[in-house]
Amino acid sequence: MGIAVSAWQLAREVSLCGQLGVVSGTALDGVLARVLQDGDQGGHRRRALSHFPSPDMAQRVLDRYFLEGGRPPGQPYRPHPTLTIAPARDAIELSLLGNFSEVWLAKEGHAGEVGINMLEKVQTANTSAILGAMIADVDYVIMGAGVPREIPRLLTDFAAGHTGHLTIDVAGSATVHRASLDPVDHLGPDLPALRRPHFLAIVSLHVLADYLNRDPEIRPDGFIVEGPRAGGHSSPPRGRLVLDDIGEPVYGSRDEADLTRVAAVGLPFWLAGGYATPEKVAQALAAGAAGVQTGTLFAMAEESGLTPTLRKTLVSQLADGSLVVRNDPRASPTGFPFKVAELQPTQEDAKPRERICDLGYLRVPVERADKTVAYRCPSEPTHMYIRKGGSLEDTVGRQCLCNALMANVGLGQLRRGGYEEEPAVTLGQDLAGAEQLQSLHPGGWTARQAVDWLLPA
Repeated sequence: MGIAVSAWQLAREVSLCGQLGVVSGTALDGVLARVLQDGDQGGHRRRALSHFPSPDMAQRVLDRYFLEGGRPPGQPYRPHPTLTIAPARDAIELSLLGNFSEVWLAKEGHAGEVGINMLEKVQTANTSAILGAMIADVDYVIMGAGVPREIPRLLTDFAAGHTGHLTIDVAGSATVHRASLDPVDHLGPDLPALRRPHFLAIVSLHVLADYLNRDPEIRPDGFIVEGPRAGGHSSPPRGRLVLDDIGEPVYGSRDEADLTRVAAVGLPFWLAGGYATPEKVAQALAAGAAGVQTGTLFAMAEESGLTPTLRKTLVSQLADGSLVVRNDPRASPTGFPFKVAELQPTQEDAKPRERICDLGYLRVPVERADKTVAYRCPSEPTHMYIRKGGSLEDTVGRQCLCNALMANVGLGQLRRGGYEEEPAVTLGQDLAGAEQLQSLHPGGWTARQAVDWLLPA
């Protein structure tokens, strides 16, 4: 659903319904920093931080970012440090607290299960994000957009209180680069006993499920089998990229997982991407799935983190049949196709945006000639990207998803001249479930109404 759309409020409500509520684990350091600068309305983040096992760390973050009453009108957000292979201590602390607070709030006051969803491609953020979620006793870690083979070991190490490691892909480097995080170094005697969460790997094909299952060291506890119509990033089609008449990637039978072979692996699996109706849920269960993962219905629910204006626009366009979701092969700096709902104005037809990469979650590490590491993104200023070894062609049509996704949830940055970052809403391309649910709830629906509809008694 994007940054903070599946926020703690939504995940909590789904969990209260007896299902697995999942928070988005992307950019939660930035979310915390900006919510605190907006005055933390309702005091929720401060309440969560008061339960963090290291009061000193929590206070440092509050001292740095919290503004009583929020930012004055016209004042941009204060920048926060980016997460690198070897991040600064204040960057790690903000990430720990951002992920802790999101999961803690989702789990507050009930015994339901809560998961956190992460992107393998956001590699430099994953050690601190996962540790922060584990300190909040997260029940599931879910990861896609890559091959998350090192996550099972990381979870086991953190649960034992040991240093966790992740290999970081560095373009142009023959050297193995690793990000390491020692829980004891950062929390010392404040480190609580940690429980190892279940790990679900998001896969698009049965061959990846087979690969991850072969070795106990990299074996997950289950799979999310995600089809190409699911929202957000999706795997490119296998083989040569072919675009249709409107410029979207063409998928074929080679891009469909063989569910019989997935089931034969012997681990529980859930189906995603086009399973958002009661009939599709029943079909998934009949195929041996433990259930389904659904995003679009809940992104449009009242508890969603999308701004009320965006949510109303989506519901209105859904009602009149004008809602279109494109699978844009170039929008994301990652190179993965990315689903974008066509809203007005969009980043393509709004006031021209100055190219800037100041959040940096989707940057790729690259080795310079002197063996030092730089970070580049196709949506950063073109001359900077080329100077770091990138090609001009890669910059064409790229959107700054980091800033756009922040704008989706009311945390967009203010720029020079009064420019405000424009949103880029991601949904799944299968809108049949949303259309059917809207026929029952024309003015919109809650998460509980969506759950009850998907799972009739």
